[in-house]
Amino acid sequence: MKDRMQELKAAKDSDDDDEVAVIVDRDHFMDQFFEQVEEIRGDIEKVAENVQEVKRKHSAILSAPNTDEKMKQELEDLMADIKKTANRVRSKLKSIEQDIEKEETENRSSADLRIRKTQHSTLSRKFVEVMTEYNSTQTDYRERCKNRIQRQLEITGKTTTNEELEDMLESGNPAIFTSGIQMDSKIDKQAMSEIESRHNDIIKLENSIRELHDMFVDMAMLVESQGEMIDRIEYNVEHSVDYVERAVSDTKKAVKYQSKARRMKNLAKKRTRNHNKTRRALFDIPHYYIIIHTCTKFY
Repeated sequence: MKDRMQELKAAKDSDDDDEVAVIVDRDHFMDQFFEQVEEIRGDIEKVAENVQEVKRKHSAILSAPNTDEKMKQELEDLMADIKKTANRVRSKLKSIEQDIEKEETENRSSADLRIRKTQHSTLSRKFVEVMTEYNSTQTDYRERCKNRIQRQLEITGKTTTNEELEDMLESGNPAIFTSGIQMDSKIDKQAMSEIESRHNDIIKLENSIRELHDMFVDMAMLVESQGEMIDRIEYNVEHSVDYVERAVSDTKKAVKYQSKARRMKNLAKKRTRNHNKTRRALFDIPHYYIIIHTCTKFY
């Protein structure tokens, strides 16, 4: 019997050790996950900062009277860094997505999984917002470069419609801009230099947008598929806040009513004590009166 009890105790200790090991492994896994989340968030913030710097470079380049090659190189370096960091973020988000899908396929459901899904959705949405802003920045710069080309063409005496200019840009051939133009003056030469410079900028921009196109589509589709879940989470959070606010309000009312009830109870007790004193006083008067009245009868 004693040996059997020792076996049961040993088995229980072994189960406890296994349970502790599982908890430790899970906690370690979540710690690693949150470290990865912070890395992704840091990369997204880095991209956002670079996008703002790209905007500043665009404005500086367009406002410069002459082409600043150094600034253009700095712009290209920024764009290359954005591309590199964005691809790293995309790769990490895809990896997390695959892990989540694998666990869902295995019919696993846990609080940890829900946390990871929420974090992944939040990061994906933020990433798409930043990259969408970057895409808008590039598109806006392309439009401003195109307007500069159109103005420079007008200086040389060549008038083009917006559609004609788009066709010229899509051809990718700089010579098409100089055809039919007599560059007799210094102004014409400067104008053509400006046209060639802006045309090269547009070509680089279009290549950049094309390279990131697949990423935009991939991440946008991911966020769209997560939209319903995000909306459901936000709905639950909002209603939780409403519930808490109502609970706080009800608690304040309860405290107020309780305080009022306590004051009424104390007042009732005070009135009862006063009433008892009055009764005792009333009872004392007749007794005193009887004593005096009785004594008076003897005289």
